[in-house]
Order: sequence, then structure tokens, then C-alpha cells
Amino acid sequence: MQITLDLPDDLAFQLGAVQNKLPEILKLGLRELNASPGEGFSGIADILEFLAELPTPDEILALRPTPELQTQISELLEKNRSNGLDADEERLWQSYEYLEHIVRMAKAKAYIKLQSSQV
Repeated sequence: MQITLDLPDDLAFQLGAVQNKLPEILKLGLRELNASPGEGFSGIADILEFLAELPTPDEILALRPTPELQTQISELLEKNRSNGLDADEERLWQSYEYLEHIVRMAKAKAYIKLQSSQV
């Protein structure tokens, strides 16, 4: 199928450099556009909101991923082992890794606070 588009000059310039990847760009863009609110970052916002509420050290140490978030992570791990991840999935995986880093830092600080309060 051939499509003709009128684009702003700056966008046309950017796309000119990657014109051989236009089908992939459109596919990824459509996937992003069609994604339901429950997909992708589901669960991450909940964890960030929880941390923003300044929970107690005990609450932080008890923090676990929701079953839905754990399922998403497990599915990405399995896909990475078998077929590899596409660009969107790789970005999502990196976001999960960063979130895990933040939670680990919070848990480490919570543990230190608990230990210092018990002395």
C-alpha cells in the first residue's frame, strides 16, 4: 500500500534519516496509540505512588509487586530468553529494572532505619 502524507518540515527531516524504518516506526506508533491504560506501565505508578506517601520502614520492607506486575515481568523475561525483546519491550524492561533499583534503595534505607531504631 502506498500512502502520501503532508508533514511539517521538521518531522519530514527527522523521518528522512530513518526512511527505511518507516514501517517499523508506524507499527510501534500504532501499538503505543492502541495500548490500553492497563498495559505497559501497569503497576509501576502504584509503586511510585506508594513510595510518594512516605511509608514506614516496615511498609517499605513488605512491598511486593502486584500479581499483574509480576506476570508482566515474568512474560518479558521468558520472551527475552526465547525470542528476544523488540524495542518497546526493551524500553519497558529497562523501566522495570530502574523501578527495581529504586525499590531496592528504599528497602535498604528502610532496613538501616529499623536497625538504628532497635539499638
